[in-house]
Amino acid sequence: MLQQTQLQVVLPYWQRWMVAFPDLQALAGASEHEVLLLWQGLGYYSRARRLQQGARQLLDAERTNPGPATPLWPRTLEGWLAIPGVGRSTAGSILSSAFDLPHPILDGNVKRVLTRLTASPRPPARDGAALWQLSASLLDPERPRAFNQALMDLGSAVCTPRNPSCGVCPWMEHCAAYAAGDPVRYPVKEPPRQLPFQVIGVGVVFNGAGQVLIDQRLPEGLLGGLWEFPGGKQEPGETIETTIQRELREELAIEVTVSRELIVVDHAYSHKRLRFVVHLCDWRSGEPQPLASQQVRWVEPAALADYPFPAANARIIAALQDHLLSGAPT
Repeated sequence: MLQQTQLQVVLPYWQRWMVAFPDLQALAGASEHEVLLLWQGLGYYSRARRLQQGARQLLDAERTNPGPATPLWPRTLEGWLAIPGVGRSTAGSILSSAFDLPHPILDGNVKRVLTRLTASPRPPARDGAALWQLSASLLDPERPRAFNQALMDLGSAVCTPRNPSCGVCPWMEHCAAYAAGDPVRYPVKEPPRQLPFQVIGVGVVFNGAGQVLIDQRLPEGLLGGLWEFPGGKQEPGETIETTIQRELREELAIEVTVSRELIVVDHAYSHKRLRFVVHLCDWRSGEPQPLASQQVRWVEPAALADYPFPAANARIIAALQDHLLSGAPT
């Protein structure tokens, strides 16, 4: 959960997660729907799916090779790297913190400490091999758990991104960035890149019974397995109303009448910026079919909270609920 997400955001999610899934068996036996619903709001939903895959993989390995020779929790780097979603730093962190084994780590805080220690002229993403070598050479093989924890704490509490407390740093005298007089220049940042921008037309489609239509994304990709209101990318020269009608025809085999605009939501991902232009729609004809999704479903608006949606959809749902409470026609 802490991958690319801050502790203060993660903590309440982790607490709810551990109540629902206190052990591997509980997580492995849960439905994907349950897993994604608990993860909703954290983003990067592939992490949740891989976490469940990892639980199932560990239990399968134990059932296939029972006995003390194959412990449930791996004791090797290779064993952890075989788990979906576990990279080298996560594996090293588990091995050192859980089993006190001498494996280096390289999370964001550690990268900052090490690049300042050496005043590295390259962004950390381009200096991975050297940083891993330095982390391994500094590691105390007699106390790897304590050392790695101290290294992470040094980055989070002392060697902070802004206003580092150099005066209390135990490595101040050895720090090249401090000697250079401007430690906040490090790590060197990558030049900013222009993110592609797309406009997405979204339809909140009502049937005659007052239900709304949602579909479940295919299981792969960043938002795989989540539910959403149907729609798609606006093509050059199209009005947003035409976009919504075309996308719903192509993806769901239905015809709709597009009515008033409900909300416009801007949302940025790490690789692109999206603008969702959302309109209320009335279903006219065609039985909804999941031509580009796993399944489609008519649901009561009050039941939308029972489905895991991407973060951008939270504002759409809130706007829809406000619209319905106002008594305005759909």
